[in-house]
Amino acid sequence: MIVGTVRERKHHEYRVGITPDNALEYIKAGHTVYIEKGAGVGAGFLDEEYVEVGAKIIPTMEEVYGSVDMLVKVKEPLPEEYPLLREGLILYTYLHLAADKPQADAIAKAGTKAVAYETMEDKGGLPCLRPMSEIAGRLSIQEGAKYIESSYGGRGILLGGVPGVERGEVVIIGGGIAGTYAAKAAIGMGAQVTVIDINLQRLQYLDDIFGAGVTTLYASEKNISRALAKADLVVGTVLIPGGSAPKLVRKEHLKNMKKGAVMVDVAIDQGGCCETSQVTYHDDPVFIEEGVVHYCVGNMPGAVPRTSTIALTNATLSYGLQIANLGLEEAVKVNSAIATGVNFYEGKCTNKNVAKALGYTYNELADVLN
Repeated sequence: MIVGTVRERKHHEYRVGITPDNALEYIKAGHTVYIEKGAGVGAGFLDEEYVEVGAKIIPTMEEVYGSVDMLVKVKEPLPEEYPLLREGLILYTYLHLAADKPQADAIAKAGTKAVAYETMEDKGGLPCLRPMSEIAGRLSIQEGAKYIESSYGGRGILLGGVPGVERGEVVIIGGGIAGTYAAKAAIGMGAQVTVIDINLQRLQYLDDIFGAGVTTLYASEKNISRALAKADLVVGTVLIPGGSAPKLVRKEHLKNMKKGAVMVDVAIDQGGCCETSQVTYHDDPVFIEEGVVHYCVGNMPGAVPRTSTIALTNATLSYGLQIANLGLEEAVKVNSAIATGVNFYEGKCTNKNVAKALGYTYNELADVLN
C-alpha cells in the first residue's frame, strides 16, 4: 500500500500525521511512504530525515492525495482539500464531523473511506483521542492561567495565590481524560479545584486519586450554576464520541459569573459545551462575552506540535499499520477499534452519533461491507 501525509492547512497547525520513525515502520512492513515537501517542518522533522529512512518527498499536496491509498493526517481536510477527496481513498485522521456538515458532505460525495481518530474505541477508552486529551487538559490550565491576567481582560489573579491571599477557583466540567489532566495541572498550580461529571463512578475515581485536592460534584443544573458563579477559571471537557457536545454552560450562566473569569472550551472541536463559544485560533485565541473571557482554540495541542505529534503518532501508528497490512475491510473485522473509527464508507454514514448530529441515515458498517 502507498501511505502518505501532507502539510496541515489548518491555521496555525504545525503537527504532522507521520514522523520519520513512523515512516520507517511502514516501510519495514513493505509499504511505500509519500511525504509532501515540508510537511513535518513545523514539528521539527526535516525532509532529509524522511529521505534517510526511505520515504519519498512529493512536491505538492495534490500529488500526494492523488497517489496514496491511505492518507494519514492530524486534522480534518479543509475546503481547499475537498476536491482532492476521492473514491477508494482511506482518510485516517481527526475529523470531528458533528460540528462540520460541509466536510461530512464532501466526504460522502467523494465516496472516501473516512476513519476518525476521535471515535475509535478500545476496551471502553478512546486510544487515539487520549494523548491529545491529556495535552489539551494540561494546556487548558496553562492557557487559562495566562488569560486570567488583567492585560487580557481577565480578573487579574494568580491561580495558586500567595500567603495571605486566597487561591483561584478552577471548575472543570467533565471528568474524563482531559478533565483529569486539567485537574492535575490545576492542583499542581495550587488552585482550588472542583470537578463536575454525570458519572458517579468517575467522580469516585477522581476522589480516590486526588483526595482532598478536589471537590467532586454531580452534574445537576443547580450544582453547575453554583460552581460557575464562584469560578475564576472554567474548563469544559465534556465529550460524546462523534456527537455534538451538550451545551452545559449557557449564556444566562455567564451573567452570574465573575467579570473577568475565563472559560476554556476544550470541547470546541465538537461544537463546544458553552453556548457562546466560537472557534478561535492560536494567533487570536480569546474574545469576551458577557464579561467572561472565552478561549476556544480548536486545535489546542497544535501549540506544542513536537510533543503532540509524537504523542499522537505513538497512538495511531499500530492501527495505521494494521489498515495498511490488511486493507481497511479486513482490518475492521479483526480490530473493533478500527471499526468504530469508520465514520463514512463509500458515501454511507457508519457512525451513529455523527448520523444523529448531522441528519444522515445511519448504516451498520457490517451491512455496508456486505
